[in-house]
Amino acid sequence: MITIIIGLFVALIVIVVVVNGIQQHKEKLEQEKRARAAKQKAVIDETEELIVQLGNLPPNPSINNILNKRSMNAVRAMSQILPESKPIKKRLQDMKARVEASEDLLKSQTGLPEEKFILPDNEQQLVGILQCIKKVRLMLKSEQAKGALDPQTFTQQDQRLDSMQLKIGVESLAKRGNKAYSNEMLGSARQYFEKALQTLTDHGTQTEYTQSKRAEIEQLLEEITVALKSTNAADAAKKAKDEEDDLDMLFQPKKKW
Repeated sequence: MITIIIGLFVALIVIVVVVNGIQQHKEKLEQEKRARAAKQKAVIDETEELIVQLGNLPPNPSINNILNKRSMNAVRAMSQILPESKPIKKRLQDMKARVEASEDLLKSQTGLPEEKFILPDNEQQLVGILQCIKKVRLMLKSEQAKGALDPQTFTQQDQRLDSMQLKIGVESLAKRGNKAYSNEMLGSARQYFEKALQTLTDHGTQTEYTQSKRAEIEQLLEEITVALKSTNAADAAKKAKDEEDDLDMLFQPKKKW
């Protein structure tokens, strides 16, 4: 009897250990599943936010289509992780419809001239636009690295965003330079224009815009150089005149009272 009792006790301990191990393994798998789902949810949230921010840029059906596909792929991955979730299945159907609509729009817009980008006057809007462009470029690079985006499309869209980013930086500096120039703050104006010119010179791709803008800024810098020389000459003449007046006052005959 003692042997049987001991055997049953040992068997019970083994069963408890096995059941506990199975439960821990299930909990670990569930945690890993939730972590993978959360990662895909973060991708969806980031992508949807970028789609909203793109509203501040000229319409770009190609990038919109890339972002929609990115969201759809993330939703599909969540559906595979959580196949029992009905809301995710419904979301996947909606995303498929949205991707089809964006592809149709892309086809209809192919060959049409690009809309010109007009810089907003608000500095905060400019900062927000620059941040959006940087995020989209990083996203494009990530999608290309994963094989979700072909190299030709990546290069084309990245160059387009790069040109827009360059234009925002240069035009912002030129705007500040023109404002300083109009207020006769020639030193500050020269610094802004020189920085804009250096930005254009250092840019890897030279386009019609960079060439025309360089010529425009170089002309303004020449005007500022002439104005500074004229101002310095006038200041020197005034200083010499003031010194001459001081000498005249010092050596003029003293009046008798």
